[in-house]
Amino acid sequence: MNLKENFDGGLTCGFNVSDIQKSMKWYQEVLGFELIYYMEELGWCELQSPVDRVNVGLSQVEKMPPPGGNAVMTWGVKDIEAARKDLKRKGVKFDGDIRTIEGMVKLATFYDIDGNCFMLYQDLSLPKK
Repeated sequence: MNLKENFDGGLTCGFNVSDIQKSMKWYQEVLGFELIYYMEELGWCELQSPVDRVNVGLSQVEKMPPPGGNAVMTWGVKDIEAARKDLKRKGVKFDGDIRTIEGMVKLATFYDIDGNCFMLYQDLSLPKK
């Protein structure tokens, strides 16, 4: 299965934030996003945008990167192992192995030719197609 056939229509765009509580409140009150979940121990939350299956992820960091270039687009796939294998075959560089948050999601971080960071995710609550 090539990557184009593997996309599942979901997209999460992750941002680093200096204060996750303030940011969660801002996204909810100012933009009207709905909190999907908050994992305090990981300093991570996701909010649903008004666009179906397009979410914003917030990651609390100690030091913010310079303005610009902060977003990480995270593409939903049906089979993350197949997607990773397809991209590796095309010479794409990955940052380590696939990470799993049990019962929730599998994640794989990769880079484009300019070093921009992207991720793939497989939602473990959805049936594998």
